[in-house]
Amino acid sequence: MRLKDKVAVITGAGMGMGREASVLFAEEGAKIIGLDVNAAALAETSSQVTQAGSEMLCVTGDVSSEADVKRAIDEGLAQFGKIDILYANAGVLWKDRDFSVLDTTEENWDIVQAINLKGPFFLTKHGIPALKQSGGGSIILVGSISALAGFELAQDSYTCAKGALISLTKSLAIQFGPDNIRTNIIHPGMIDTPLQAPYLDDQKKKDIASGIPVRRLGVARDIAYAALYLASDESTFCNGSELVVDGGFYAM
Repeated sequence: MRLKDKVAVITGAGMGMGREASVLFAEEGAKIIGLDVNAAALAETSSQVTQAGSEMLCVTGDVSSEADVKRAIDEGLAQFGKIDILYANAGVLWKDRDFSVLDTTEENWDIVQAINLKGPFFLTKHGIPALKQSGGGSIILVGSISALAGFELAQDSYTCAKGALISLTKSLAIQFGPDNIRTNIIHPGMIDTPLQAPYLDDQKKKDIASGIPVRRLGVARDIAYAALYLASDESTFCNGSELVVDGGFYAM
């Protein structure tokens, strides 16, 4: 019960890493406020949270909409009375539309930025006052190893958004550390999730795994466990940090 009596807002809670974190946090005692564009996926996550012995408020909405994010915070406070954790998990990975700066359209650039960067902006903008009311808390952002290293297969809008989140992490850590609010960022490596599924067949997975020192792709729970540490009181001296969870790929 590492999150006993805590309330967590998790964006992108409908599937993948967001669903896994919702269920793991619930198993550890947290109540969940889940925000996702997919109502059916949210309902399935909620069912799993219930089976884990907790409860979840489902808010259908788009993280790139400030009104939707604010509504999730307001409805969560109304139902649970407080918020302790902000987990900005929602993101979009468009390998078929987000390319080099030479080839990406302005529209696709803006959509990727809106979801991957404005989403965390809106969550922290409206969530930090709630954390202050609770006497402090944890903010967890999700970057990427793409923000740390260049790749021949360019996804420049995605990379820029994730890189900007590193700067936001450090700024929030310094601004709100005195309020007992700590902000950290997780950099996942190649994780086998529904977000990646359209681009990964079995042979591609084998090829990628051969270039990772632990010789496998990550799974959603690998990232959820990292988030659990950052959400829990075990990490109260961890602020402004970057946690790379990639099987050793970035170390090569």
